[in-house]
Amino acid sequence: MPIVYYTEDVTLPRQFKKRLLNQWIKEVAQTHEKITGHIVYIFCNDEKIIEINKRYLQHDYYTDIITFDYTAENIIAGDLYISLDTVKSNSQKFRTNFFDELYRVMIHGILHLCGIGDMNEDEKAKMIAEENNALQILQTMIDF
Repeated sequence: MPIVYYTEDVTLPRQFKKRLLNQWIKEVAQTHEKITGHIVYIFCNDEKIIEINKRYLQHDYYTDIITFDYTAENIIAGDLYISLDTVKSNSQKFRTNFFDELYRVMIHGILHLCGIGDMNEDEKAKMIAEENNALQILQTMIDF
């Protein structure tokens, strides 16, 4: 099943390497004994993300990612909405490179599909560790 990328009222930077990212996402899923099914990334702006947050989650705040999970057994699947506006502001806030922040958010959603939560402090610590491990895998792939 494919991993697909859509944009809604935003433009992805030219440096966005879909093939490399697809390979990375599949590798990270495999480290959690999962197979990638139909995964859809929808990159949007803050207006769209808050609309989705209000409509489907009854939350009235901006966020970087909203993940709709359609995983069945060991096949991960879902729609992942990512606000590029929030990714950009977070990269500035945390003094990180935009792409580093974008990749962290992208894999955060995949890790949710793999069953990793972030609702309490222990889960958050595990999520951050898993994000860091995944980002190291990506860095190895880029350096190769």
